[in-house]
Amino acid sequence: MSDTLAAPLPGGLAAACTRWLEAGKPLALATIVATEGSAPRPLGTTMVIGEGGLVRGSLSGGCVESDLIEQGLEVLATGVPERRTYGYTDAAAWEVGLMCGGGIDVLVQPLAAPDPAAGLDALLDGAPGALLWSLDEPSRRLALPVPLADEAGEWEGPLAALLGGADGPGATGEADATGGPGATGEPAHSVDPALVRRLAAQLAARTSAGETGIIALPFDCGLPAEGIPALPAPDAPELFLLVRRPAPRLIVNGTTDLAAALLAQGRTLGYDTTVVDPRSTFLTSERFPAADRIVVARPDRYLREEDEAGRLDHRTVIACLGHDPKIDDPLVETALSLPVAYVGAMGSRRTHHERIRRLLERGVTTTQLQALHSPIGLDLGGSTPAEFALSVMAEVVAERTGRAAARPLRTTTGPLHGSIPA
Repeated sequence: MSDTLAAPLPGGLAAACTRWLEAGKPLALATIVATEGSAPRPLGTTMVIGEGGLVRGSLSGGCVESDLIEQGLEVLATGVPERRTYGYTDAAAWEVGLMCGGGIDVLVQPLAAPDPAAGLDALLDGAPGALLWSLDEPSRRLALPVPLADEAGEWEGPLAALLGGADGPGATGEADATGGPGATGEPAHSVDPALVRRLAAQLAARTSAGETGIIALPFDCGLPAEGIPALPAPDAPELFLLVRRPAPRLIVNGTTDLAAALLAQGRTLGYDTTVVDPRSTFLTSERFPAADRIVVARPDRYLREEDEAGRLDHRTVIACLGHDPKIDDPLVETALSLPVAYVGAMGSRRTHHERIRRLLERGVTTTQLQALHSPIGLDLGGSTPAEFALSVMAEVVAERTGRAAARPLRTTTGPLHGSIPA
């Protein structure tokens, strides 16, 4: 194997790390578990650290990476996880603080091999999945199977295992391959089943909503053995839930170079990309190499089918670039009836006004039309397909972060980093 994790390897970073660990080369994982203010990266962002200067990923864009590398190497040497807080008010702010003014808590922990419960695909490659571990004992980490567990019943077994309940792995004190309670042979604690059910319901709801973050156990957590008073609130362990949802969808109608450029820009930003159009002659993989799927169909019908199948959500972006009212109008009408993040339509201002007139005649309401981004994109002044795609996706990002009237940062005040809903 190559001596660099930066080299392109089949299977993604998770597969590369697995091979690295199986070769006996240790790695440390740094994860943002809490943020405050204008944090440069969102919760759950990860960074891999290895001996010899191996680094993949970034948690701050350069402010604290040097210190985290040192922390990672120390964790590899001791085998003991560390939790670090970085912020602008740090005593050594110029060296290891966040100059943006925000704050992050970072958990640095060793990765073991083999570690079947590490959930590396979700941690490192963004594969759909949910992981839960104790910040007090990070070695207690459980990965949930894909698809994401959004029913409370799917959480109860893994949660009981993590907390050491009688229904989970390690309840008999036997060694547990997942690194959970019982891994060292100690007797498992008794856990109140009612607590497990309540917490499972909360975890299911947060998983379904895509909410990554810390979960503090309630006062009556019931972790001590029977007959011992419950832990006081300050000592109640914290759990960290990391949720990786499927990539948001970008659905583009159109067969031109503009559509191809928009799909490419969307893929760069992490979208699952689809091009859909009834004109099959122009829909080829050579023409649309950035499309995850190419669909020959009327786009309005395709949208309805995808919505009925539950494959659209509040993050979905729909772009109408067809330049044919027979295709465009039913598509825009259908898209505006769905609870998606963004609906945009291409055309001149004259085309826009004519489209609005036709849509009103079709029964689209003025309230629905307020959600239509037409003419599509921000006014960046570009003219090439790539510049067009940049203006559209810039508007998408601004809309999702609540900054639809995007302006140059030098003319604004407040946090530099917007918050994109999960």
